[in-house]
Amino acid sequence: MLRKAPLCLVLVLASGAVACDSSRSGPQERTLAPGALGPYEGLGTWVDVYDYVPGFQEDGEPPAVTPESVDDMAALGIRTLYLQGAQDDARSPGNTIDPALLRKFLERAHRNDMKVVAWYLPKLGDVDADLRRVRALHRLRVGGERFDGLALDIEWTEGVPDVEARNAALVDLSERVRSVVGDHYAVGAIVLDPVLLEVVNQQYWPSFPWRRVRPHYDVWLPMSYWTNRSQDSGYREGFKYTEENVRRLRADLEDDEARVHPIGGIGDGATAADYEGFVRASRETDALGWSVYDFDTVSSSAWPRLRG
Repeated sequence: MLRKAPLCLVLVLASGAVACDSSRSGPQERTLAPGALGPYEGLGTWVDVYDYVPGFQEDGEPPAVTPESVDDMAALGIRTLYLQGAQDDARSPGNTIDPALLRKFLERAHRNDMKVVAWYLPKLGDVDADLRRVRALHRLRVGGERFDGLALDIEWTEGVPDVEARNAALVDLSERVRSVVGDHYAVGAIVLDPVLLEVVNQQYWPSFPWRRVRPHYDVWLPMSYWTNRSQDSGYREGFKYTEENVRRLRADLEDDEARVHPIGGIGDGATAADYEGFVRASRETDALGWSVYDFDTVSSSAWPRLRG
């Protein structure tokens, strides 16, 4: 995708010369490593700890998703597995989910020529602890395997109720994550749907700091869950909700070419027409790829439509 050159603020110096102050300009471009954006391209699927980690199952039930499920994903044409690799929870005392279990998913995915993006939900009440888990995911090596990408799920509001303090914590964490991974590594921001924040419930996370966190992320993954909207809102359908969320997101970022990977869903509440509209909106907005939350709730009949 072609990227716009950064704009600059034109300054007229005392001498009459004209200078460009890019420090106050639009989006800045970093030089990513070759292939860094590859994991975010094409069709993906999502798996969280409640899907696959034994300790998070109720009543001793077996996990719905296992490493063997990755073979099914590959057969369905899925290119990337977005796997929750860490959780701030007593049921996961380490900095990551059991590395032996993560290794099984990584090995299975890579054997099927699939990518795996690790994601984590920071609660922002303890930025040091959040950073420790993110760093562990980035540095994880198990049996020669590692994650192909990293994304932060930015939606938790309960950990820091005060909006100003929460925004400051998010900016702090985003800056520190970028310093950990470096400038050549692509980091994804899984963000709340702008329609939710700007139309449906402006008090959910008011004044979200889009422009303050913008320099630290390379791909934006809006949670465009049209199934969470009511019929009378006019938003409970795949195309409109996805297209408007992407458009609003780029406006919030002040970058009409921001790299976007929409997430649709929730899977078990969507219709065939929703899926077709979702894919069409993703293509028409020039998205890198698209995915639906989550693998366990998407019916097998939906995948041909999602392949587009």
